[in-house]
Amino acid sequence: MTKRFFRLFVCQLLLVLACALAQAHAADDVDITHAHLEAGEEGYKLAASYAFDLNRGLEDAIQHGVQLYFTTDIELTRPRWYWFDEKAIVAKQTSRISYNVLTRQYHVAIIGSVQQNFASLEDALFLIRRPSRWLIAPRGALKAGEIYNVTLRMGMDRDYLSKPIQVNALNNSDWRLSSNKKSFLYRAE
Repeated sequence: MTKRFFRLFVCQLLLVLACALAQAHAADDVDITHAHLEAGEEGYKLAASYAFDLNRGLEDAIQHGVQLYFTTDIELTRPRWYWFDEKAIVAKQTSRISYNVLTRQYHVAIIGSVQQNFASLEDALFLIRRPSRWLIAPRGALKAGEIYNVTLRMGMDRDYLSKPIQVNALNNSDWRLSSNKKSFLYRAE
């Protein structure tokens, strides 16, 4: 009876460890390595950098003409004692990466902005991993001296994919590339 109990215990332990490793792997797809806000004359800018690699399935998709979209979401809230937290700023920026078979070039564009061309996938991903400073709000959108909670998230946005690919992406873990929320405090200037 003790051997049976021991085997059952070992099986349960292995199952728990396997689940924990799978969750840890899924949560660490995109890492927000650096993020801070800067106040300037035109307003508040986000400076951020990310660390991630495309898996083989996503690289193949790009090579076959599928455009991938990466969205950065930021939210600044100010705590209030008498009501829900005030949402001061909610902003979103989406980048697109694609490959042109004829020119053998990768294209990266921030939606609503200029497109840049690159010779290699690694160079194109560098722009997505380290985007330029992004104006999230005009000057005066925040109350000077107040402390705001900043929440940042970045990941692949499957909503921009064509419908047949969206169905496949829902069932395929290769298409789930996102970060955990990163939170920090910011004192408005």
